Amino acid sequence: MQKKLIKVNPADNVIVALTDLVQNEQIAFEGTTVSPTTDVKAKHKITEKDFAIGDEIIMYGVLVGKAVKPIKKGEVITTENVKHESEKVFGKNGSLGWTPPNVDRWKDKTFNGYHRTDGQVGTKNVWLFIPLVFCENKNIEKLKDIFENELLPKKEVSYKNLLRSLIEEKSVEEVAERNSNENLLDNIEVKFINHQGGCGGIRQDSELLAKLLAGYVNNPNVAGATILSLGCQNLQVDIFKNALKAMSPNCDKEILIYEQQQIGTTDQMFQMVIKDSYEAIKRANKIERKPAPISKLSIGLECGGSDGFSGISANPVLGVVSDIFAALGAKSILAEFPELCGVEQELMNRCVNEEKADKFLSLMKAFEKSVVDAGSGFDMNPSPGNIKDGLITDAMKSAGASKKGGTAPIVDVLDYGEYISQPGLNLLNTPGNDAECTTGLVGSGATVVLFTTGLGNPMGNPVAPVVKIASNTALTNRMSDIIDFNAGTVITGEKNITEVGEELVDYIIELASGNVETKADQLKQDVFIPWKRGVSL
Repeated sequence: MQKKLIKVNPADNVIVALTDLVQNEQIAFEGTTVSPTTDVKAKHKITEKDFAIGDEIIMYGVLVGKAVKPIKKGEVITTENVKHESEKVFGKNGSLGWTPPNVDRWKDKTFNGYHRTDGQVGTKNVWLFIPLVFCENKNIEKLKDIFENELLPKKEVSYKNLLRSLIEEKSVEEVAERNSNENLLDNIEVKFINHQGGCGGIRQDSELLAKLLAGYVNNPNVAGATILSLGCQNLQVDIFKNALKAMSPNCDKEILIYEQQQIGTTDQMFQMVIKDSYEAIKRANKIERKPAPISKLSIGLECGGSDGFSGISANPVLGVVSDIFAALGAKSILAEFPELCGVEQELMNRCVNEEKADKFLSLMKAFEKSVVDAGSGFDMNPSPGNIKDGLITDAMKSAGASKKGGTAPIVDVLDYGEYISQPGLNLLNTPGNDAECTTGLVGSGATVVLFTTGLGNPMGNPVAPVVKIASNTALTNRMSDIIDFNAGTVITGEKNITEVGEELVDYIIELASGNVETKADQLKQDVFIPWKRGVSL
C-alpha cells in the first residue's frame, strides 16, 4: 500500500503529500496523527506544527522560506503564507566527506563509443553544420533541406507524408514507401544548428558564443563540422579558431569553413559546401564504434518542468547516478545556478579546495546581481507550473534540484562556455532556462544529458542524446511519447532511489552504445539556444 505522506529529512517541519488528501482525514504518520485542514493535492506540503509570522520553513534539512501569515498545523503552505528565504553563506567551511558507492557491478563494463584522437569518446557520430552569425541561418536551413532529403533515411512516417496521402487519396504507407530513400550514411548523423548571435550585441557575447561553438566542435559526439561565415560580423573566423585552439590545441577534426563575402555568389558557395562536405561526411561515416571504459562518459545533469516530486524521486535518482559515475572516474556536470540558491554553503563545503569554492560563490553573486539589476531576483525563479505543483519558493526548488549532484566532492567549477576536464562532479554556470542550460551542458562536453521533469518537456539537442526522466508515473503514462525513463516508482514505493538509479546507469550504458534511442532523438527535437548575457547594440 502506498504511503500518503513523507518527510524528506528528519529536520523538516513540513510534510509532502504523496497522494491527494481529504480534509480532516486522520493519517497515521511517524507515531502521531496528521489531519489536513483542507483537501490537499499530491506534491504539496502541509505543516506538522503551528507557525507564527517569521517562523522558518525547513525542507530537505535546509531553510526554504519564512511564514508571512500564521499557519495552522496541517495547513498547506502556499505563496500566500510563505515567502522565499535561504541560508546565509559564510564561505567554505570544512568538508562534508564522501563515501563512494560500491561500483563493482560496473567497474569492468564498457560502452561502444566513437574514439577521437584526443582521447575523448563520443556516444554519437555527428557531422555538424554551424553558422558563425545569424545572417547565415537561411543558408544553413537550405543545406539542411538538401542533405536531409538526399542522404538521411526516413525513420518515421512524417506529417508531410500524411498531407501528401490526403492530397493523392492514397494510404500513408504507400506515400511513405515511395518517398523513402536508401540509407547512404549508416554510421553518422548530419545535424544543423542556427542561432541569433554572432553580431549586433556586445563583443563579449560573440566571444562567449565562439567558446560555445568551439565546445560543440570539440565535443567527442562530433566527428567534424561545416561552418558558414558571412565575413563582416563580430564573431570573426579567427575568434572561433582561437577559441577552439585554446580548448583543444591539437584538434585534428575536419573543419570546413566558408566565408560568403570572400567567395562571391551564393551558388558558388553552395557548390563548394555541398561537394566538400559530402566527401568529408563519407570519410566520417567510416568511423566505427569500439569498446571504451565507463570513465570516458560525460553526463550532464538538468531538470525542467519540475514538480513537487522532482526533488524526492527523479533528482535524487540522478544523484545516485552521478555518484556512481564519479566513483568510476567518469565526469558529471551539475548546472542551473539560479536553482542552487539556498544550498551554496553545502556546495562550497563539497568543493575540493577554497579556490573552487570562491569561484562558485563569485559566479553565483555576479549572476544574482545581474538579475537584480534587471529588476528581478532568484526568488522569482519558480514558474507558474512549478508553483501549481508544489514548488513554492526558489530555495525549495533549489534544495530539490541540487539533489541531482549526489554527494560526491566538487572537483571543478566552470563558467558558461568553459570545457570540462576533471573526472568527478563539476558545477557549470548556466541559467535555469531549459534550452540555454542543455545547450551549455553539451558545449562544455556532455555526451549524454539526463533531464528530469515532473510536468513534461519535449526538448532535445542536436549533438547529445537528452534522456527524459519522469518524477511520477502519471506523467510517464500521460506523455509516453517524450518520456524515456520512469522514476515515479520511488513515489509509489515499488522501488527505492538506489535501485532506480542503478537501473538508470544500465540504461545510459545501452544508450551510449547506440542500442537504444531517446524519444527526443526519435522525434528530432533538436534545440540550440545560447545564453546571451549582454545587451543588443
